[in-house]
Amino acid sequence: MTPVELSRTVLHAVRRAVDGGELSVAVPERVVVAPPGPGGCGDYATNVALQLARPAGRPPRQVAEVLLPHLVRAEGVTDVAITGPGFLNISLDRDAGAELVRKVLREGARYGHSDALAGQVTELRVPYEVRAEVVADAVARIAASQGGRTEVSHGEPADLRPVPAPEDPMPLGPDAARWALLHPAPHDRPRITADHLVQRESNPLFRVRYAHARTRALSRNAADLGFAAEPGPVGGHDVVALLADHPRILAASAAHRAPDRLARHLVTVADAVLALLPGVLPRGEEKPSAAHRARLALAEAAGTVLAGGLSLLGIDAPDHL
Repeated sequence: MTPVELSRTVLHAVRRAVDGGELSVAVPERVVVAPPGPGGCGDYATNVALQLARPAGRPPRQVAEVLLPHLVRAEGVTDVAITGPGFLNISLDRDAGAELVRKVLREGARYGHSDALAGQVTELRVPYEVRAEVVADAVARIAASQGGRTEVSHGEPADLRPVPAPEDPMPLGPDAARWALLHPAPHDRPRITADHLVQRESNPLFRVRYAHARTRALSRNAADLGFAAEPGPVGGHDVVALLADHPRILAASAAHRAPDRLARHLVTVADAVLALLPGVLPRGEEKPSAAHRARLALAEAAGTVLAGGLSLLGIDAPDHL
């Protein structure tokens, strides 16, 4: 179950409580679900009870207690707990993670693409400046992944004016130059330094490309050992949650003309999957098991998301690094 699907599940729970006379509120158009914060538990948490408390005229925790049984009965939900002032913490069926991995591997680089912007044409005016040009190109790529079309022209007043690069980034090479211009938020001045070229953990671009290359290497190593990926119940829930959040990130990056959101998301995915990778292959005399095949499938799915995301930013994702 993706965050978007879980958000709809939470809305259905609110609607059932309202229809049953347990709550007297207007059903919101959307609710936010996200990985739980400090003190939380489960796979996702939502503050919908806090959101509805004032219109319902009841304390948030009471609203959460009303919604809890409706959520527990929802398909794909295994447990719901209330924490803090009224946060609903939701645990999902382990098989849901396996199904998500199957979906990512099945759709490949198109995972997260949609037709949400189908038929929409966005006209962007940008100044004659290298960062504005690169950001506009990435915006057009990401919008296209959501079915939209972007027409870029030059003129004033500009619709898109990120803080300009302090110097020409092209000596960094095409990939590092694009990353240097796209990774910072538009209001932040990009750093055009050789730090974007170093192959160490301090370089976010290196971590993203290294994580992708490592997932591809693991697939080759597994083939040498005689086994292949097979989605199944396995740990790595933080990776699963991040993969599930990828479609929302793409949609938000397109809607807000913010490729930096996608870049930062890729760094988070890379950091999570790098922590998973040491346990993918059997060690010593250990034989490949269902858990190894499931971890490999999860790693391959993460690599797919990393490659697809880098492609939308116009950056290469090499299989060997």
